[in-house]
Amino acid sequence: MPSAGAMSRPIPVRRIAVVGAECVGKTTLCEELARELGEHWLPEYLREFCDRLGRTPFPDEQAHILQTQIEREEQALRQAAAQGARWLLCDSAPIVTALYSRILFNDSALLAPALEHHRAYWGTLLLQPDLPWTPDRFLRDGPEVRARFHAELTAQLQAAGIVAHSIDGEGAVRVQRARQLLDVGQPRA
Repeated sequence: MPSAGAMSRPIPVRRIAVVGAECVGKTTLCEELARELGEHWLPEYLREFCDRLGRTPFPDEQAHILQTQIEREEQALRQAAAQGARWLLCDSAPIVTALYSRILFNDSALLAPALEHHRAYWGTLLLQPDLPWTPDRFLRDGPEVRARFHAELTAQLQAAGIVAHSIDGEGAVRVQRARQLLDVGQPRA
């Protein structure tokens, strides 16, 4: 039987990376899971950056975006822990910024630190590009870039030995598949 001290110790917040290419439903999934589970989710800083400036980032702004996402995650993790949360759902992760930097700007400098940071996640949900691609003002590059990005993201995670749980389907099916992984506490391998 566990000691009284072990029983009263708080369970650490489990940080989940919800990653994928553009237009795969990362934000929608995070919002739905957070609502259903009564948990915390952290929006993607890149979208805020683009909305504020009315444009996509330049190559020399990628490191700032990556670092800001990490800082906001750490802050949200502390806040979630203080509120007794079990999960922090991260809408995207620094690996996404690093990989877009590589694909769009031929700059791989952010990959190593992004992959190192990725090891802090308790689990990774990799959203499949099986939803219809839709334009979003200036924020999306197109179905061809989405397909290339998905293939590269999958390859990078595999090469780094990071287990990514594939989430596909539409609407409630997608949410249910993600929730099942969280309910059984499975993501980390």
